[in-house]
Amino acid sequence: MALTPFHVAIPVRDLEESRQFYHNVLNCRQGRSSDCWVDFDLYGHQLVIHQDASIGRDGRLRLHHNSVDTHAVPVPHIGVVLEMDDWEALASRLKRKGVKFVIEPYVRFKGQAGEQATMFFYDPTGNALEFKAFKCIDSQLFATD
Repeated sequence: MALTPFHVAIPVRDLEESRQFYHNVLNCRQGRSSDCWVDFDLYGHQLVIHQDASIGRDGRLRLHHNSVDTHAVPVPHIGVVLEMDDWEALASRLKRKGVKFVIEPYVRFKGQAGEQATMFFYDPTGNALEFKAFKCIDSQLFATD
């Protein structure tokens, strides 16, 4: 079966602030929009940001963290699996743009079946984003040993 794009909709505290982040920092192409939501092309997937007036006083979402490879991984999070060259280019661009990482770009599970490059950061509202890459996506994405 061919891989098909996913669709995910997330809340944001400020539509314009988030529009600028996804367009100017992540280089997502904007699609349809209204006064309360915006569609983006996130590496071929449909990401929709929705204005949410109920987000807490500090304007940030509350997240849980789980330990993975000695790092505190934010949950929930959304992300995309990229080709290694695209991941490296994104990591470099994010560093140049001054994005503050929750988990700096690095390779986890070195030497294991699930070896992967990963990085985590938050959007302006606090939605956690992960971008990862494998040397060989087809054989490593779901490898168990």
